[in-house]
Amino acid sequence: MNWLHAIILGIVEGITEFLPVSSTGHLNIVEKMLGYDIDSVGMTAFTAVIQIGAILAAVVYFWSDIVRIVRAWVTGLARKEERSNPDYVLGWGIILGSLPVAILGLALKDFIEVTARSLWIIAGALIVWSAVMWLADRRTNLSKDMSQVSLKDALIIGGFQALAPIFPGISRSGATISAGLFLGFDRVTATRLSFFMGIPALIAAGLLEAITAADHITATVGWTATLIATVTSGVVAYATIAWLLRFVSSNKFTGFLIYRVILGVVIIGLLITGTVAA
Repeated sequence: MNWLHAIILGIVEGITEFLPVSSTGHLNIVEKMLGYDIDSVGMTAFTAVIQIGAILAAVVYFWSDIVRIVRAWVTGLARKEERSNPDYVLGWGIILGSLPVAILGLALKDFIEVTARSLWIIAGALIVWSAVMWLADRRTNLSKDMSQVSLKDALIIGGFQALAPIFPGISRSGATISAGLFLGFDRVTATRLSFFMGIPALIAAGLLEAITAADHITATVGWTATLIATVTSGVVAYATIAWLLRFVSSNKFTGFLIYRVILGVVIIGLLITGTVAA
């Protein structure tokens, strides 16, 4: 992979990772347009690894929150009287909420890396999940904040998150934000929860691919291009996070839903006409 393609794919990842529009879907589409075999082990691993850049951007952006949550969780483990701290509960919630995607991700690894990457599945999931998000976004009683996150809430959000790798067009952020809205959290809180839930899951997935498929990346994409794409995704993702949190503080997700449906229809049109292969 040349440096220009690496930068393009890094930009695509950085913009789409945290928006509810499916980063994997967009990467697969752009990778196909650039002439790459998205079914190859090397490209699958590349797609997972460059997500680490975007996730590290989230870690940097939310560093003070992460430190506060970790401190409260560790303190709560040692001192029973500290376990009423909402951050202690949130810490456990993030851990437990990350388990469903880890379990399903490992159990369905072969399906996720091959069959689930079909553009038919991506297009269908983009359209169908838009209806789910529309229903979630139309809830009127969105009043819960971060201090009201329960372990049950975290497990439900984690369960929704586990759908994303199985049906890439759903979007991990789209799934977790939808779950948060259905549970009554305000849009900013639902979005922040989406970030927190995604950090451990995506870092683990990226590191696993980097370790288990290192030889495939070396033989296909190359590590120089992979690192360039990863750094690019991190820089772009940081700006995207800042913009998204400002946007959802005063807007619904309608624009994203319209875009998802249009993209899904365009992909189906390209597949039907034979312009691209699934």
